[in-house]
Parts: sequence; structure tokens; C-alpha cells
Amino acid sequence: MPQRAHKSWILAGLMLTMSLAAMDTTIVSTAIPQIVADLGGFASLSWVFSIYLLAQTVTIPIYGKLADMFGRKPILLFGVILFLAGSATSGLAWNMTALILFRGVQGLGAGSIMATVNTLAADLYDIRERARIQGWLSSVWGMAAIVGPAIGGALVQYASWRWIFFLNVPVGLLATALVAAFLHEHIAIHRHHIDLAGTMLIFLAASLLILALLENGSSWSWWSLPGLGLPALGLLLMGIFIRIEKRAPEPIIPLWIWKNRIMAGANLSMIGMGAVMMGPSMYLPLFVQAAQGGSAMLAGFILASSSIGWPIASAYSGRLYLRMGFRNAALIGAVLIGLSALTFVWISFPLPVWMLFADQILLGAGFGFLSTPLLVGVQSMVGWPQRGVVTGSNIFARYLGQSLGAAMMGSLFNLSLHHHLQQAPASIGGRLSSSLNTLIQQAMQNKLPDQAQHYLSQSIHHATTAIYTVMALGGWLIAAILLRTPARFPIITETTSEQVSTS
Repeated sequence: MPQRAHKSWILAGLMLTMSLAAMDTTIVSTAIPQIVADLGGFASLSWVFSIYLLAQTVTIPIYGKLADMFGRKPILLFGVILFLAGSATSGLAWNMTALILFRGVQGLGAGSIMATVNTLAADLYDIRERARIQGWLSSVWGMAAIVGPAIGGALVQYASWRWIFFLNVPVGLLATALVAAFLHEHIAIHRHHIDLAGTMLIFLAASLLILALLENGSSWSWWSLPGLGLPALGLLLMGIFIRIEKRAPEPIIPLWIWKNRIMAGANLSMIGMGAVMMGPSMYLPLFVQAAQGGSAMLAGFILASSSIGWPIASAYSGRLYLRMGFRNAALIGAVLIGLSALTFVWISFPLPVWMLFADQILLGAGFGFLSTPLLVGVQSMVGWPQRGVVTGSNIFARYLGQSLGAAMMGSLFNLSLHHHLQQAPASIGGRLSSSLNTLIQQAMQNKLPDQAQHYLSQSIHHATTAIYTVMALGGWLIAAILLRTPARFPIITETTSEQVSTS
């Protein structure tokens, strides 16, 4: 029987490992001005984030399958070491090109972290405990949203931006030591057929599709050669990938995952959730600062308040899915997402700060009630040999949804804002004819005349309302998908996997 004390040490190691990925975006964002001042290359700045997200997302399902073939522990340790190598070299970067390259290495390591940490949580804990453990893992993201900017700001001010990367090394080494010391797997050694063709095709196809979603409309036009060619080539490669996977002895992404109505419904719901998540992430801080006149710190705290509702709902969801089933518990989350988005739409402008906090907490609760029952549910449908690929597919679906949501929300916001600015009265139209970037900077610094400032604030409010209206529709669409998903999940009863021990 696993020793509970050792389980606690493993959980601590998993939480530290997850914190590496969770802290990355929030802590790096605070150092961007100093990085640009030191390295230059402002035109390539977006790639510091895009390359990381791209490398992380496309490798998640690959690591999930490899964890089923060779065990979670070696795949996790490999990913952490790769992440730390990317962190150390990012801190040593001599120009923006080098930084982007090393950030890609970080992303390749982060894909392993996202795939295997959640899989190990399911291996180590039974179905009654998994929601509580997912709550603990979710709390890491909440703490990162609050602590990350503070640590990043302090390091930039009192040391150097390079330390935001170097800081990962001792944290990662401690996490590695805990996992290495206390987690022991008993894997039957036999020869595997590694699906190299499938691995390369899914990597290239997913990379092209996600790259198109991230960069179309910003780096190039949707109707340009890259805008049309990248998704077309990605879809072609995806078609070839599907044909190859049908014949592969050990496919990197088994097609039965998408043929199973329950797993397909769960993954489609995660795509929807990922898309909805991008609305507040991209535009709520802008709304708080440029439309409401709040500070950057206030905007950050409001955005981070969703991280209060998420882990609490995630932990409590275990009671719900044990009583009413995984599908019905997830339905509650979809409804809460729709209600929180509609609440934002219904509140009159300007929105009271306390209501923005409350609405974000409600939205986070919706994410927790939706994601945890579906993840635990699909993990519980399979045994140890398939759990990694099922977990990886579910998490990959969420990140694919985030890429889709980033493209969709960006286009919608810009279109709505342009439309309202074109309707400006002639008396202030000339003051609102600058580029959107210039206008927003002027609004945040309160440099526009009062009438123009008020009209721009109203326009940003209308554009943000359009985002939340689509988010509400997304919540109801997720609910419709779940209602088409079978309510009964066939569960394989396991207390703790026979392949994993902590003694």
C-alpha cells in the first residue's frame, strides 16, 4: 500500500513542477520592457510568447503517448530537464533571436510537464481523491497569477530580467529531486513500435495550424499567402496523419479517442473552454485600465480573481460527480460560464469593481466545475496503459481552443472597436483617427480630451461586451455538446495503479 507521507512529497514535487509552467507567462510579461531595452528586436517580441505556446501545445499529446509507453517518471524528468536547459539558456540570451530559440526549448519541456503531471495525479489517487488533488494543482495557477508579476517586478528592479529565467533552475531541481526520490514505477519492459511518421506529421500539422491561428491578422493578413497557405498545408498534413494512424501498430494519437462519444464530447468541451478563457485574458485588463480608468495592478488582481473560484470549484466538484455523474457536474460549469459572461453584459457601465471581482470568481468556478469532472472522468474510463494519451489529448484540446480563441477574440474586438470609432461625432472624430495602439495608450495615460476619452471608453466597453457575449454563447455551446454526450461514463475501478508506488 502506498505510503501517504511519500504521496505528499510526490504531490509537492508535482506542484513545484507545475509551478514552472504556471509562472512562466506571468513572470516573463513583467520583464518585457527591460528585455527589449537590453536585447532590442521589438518587432519579434510576440514570438517570445508564441514560440513557447506553440512548442508546448503541439508536444502535449506526443508526451502523453510516450508516458504510456515508457512510464510517467522518465518522461516527466526529461521534460523538466529540457525546461531548465531552456530557462538557463534564455537567461544567457545575447539577442532576441537567441531568446526566441531558447524559449522554444522551454516550451518543448513544458509540454511534458502539462501532459504527465495530471496523468500522475490520476495514477496516484483514486477517483474520490482526484478532484481534491486537481484543486491543489489548479491552485498553483492561481498563486502564479498573483505572485508571478510581483516576483518578476522585484527581480527586474533589483537584479536583472535574466533572473526570471535563472530562478526556475533551483525550483526545478528541487521538484526533480522529490519526484526522483519518492516516485517509483514498475513498468513491464517490452519492445515498442515508435510511431515516428505519426509523431512528425502531428507535430508539423498542429504547428502549422496553431501558428496560423496565432499570427494570422497580426504578422500577416488572413488573405495573404501565409494566411491561406499555412492552414491549408496543416489540414493536408492532418489528413495524411489520420490515414497513417489507422495502420500504425501503436499510433501516437489513437483514433479511438475521437470515435468514443464520451471522450470526443469531453475534448470538444475543452476546446470550447480554452477559447472562452482567452476573452478575459486578452481584454479584461485593457478594459479595466482604458475604459474604467483603473491601475495596472487593479487590472491584474481582477483578472487573477478567477483563480480563486477555479481551485475551490475543482476540489468541490468531486462531491458533485460522485453524486450526479461526470457529465452533469461538468454541465454546472458550462452554465456558470454562460451566466458569468452574461452578467458582465448586463451590468451597466461603468462596472463596479466589486462586481468585476465577483464575476471573475464565478467564471473561475465555472472553469473548475467544467474541467475537473471531464478530465477525471476520461482518465477513469481507461487503465494505466492508456491514461497518458487520454490525459494528453484532453489538455491538448484546451490549448488548441486557446489558440482558436486568441484569433477569434482578437478579430472580434478589433472589428467592434473600429465600428464604434467610425460612428464617432464629427466634433471628436479627428481626435480618434490615430492607430488603435496610440489611442489606447493615450486613454490609459488620460491624455485625450474629456469628450474623446469618454467616447473611447464607451467604445472599448462595447467591444469588450461583444467579447463577453461570444463567451456566453460559448458557454451554452459547451452545454449543448455535453447534453449530446452520454451521461454514463464507464469507469474502470482502480484505487492506485499497480504500476506506481511511493515506497
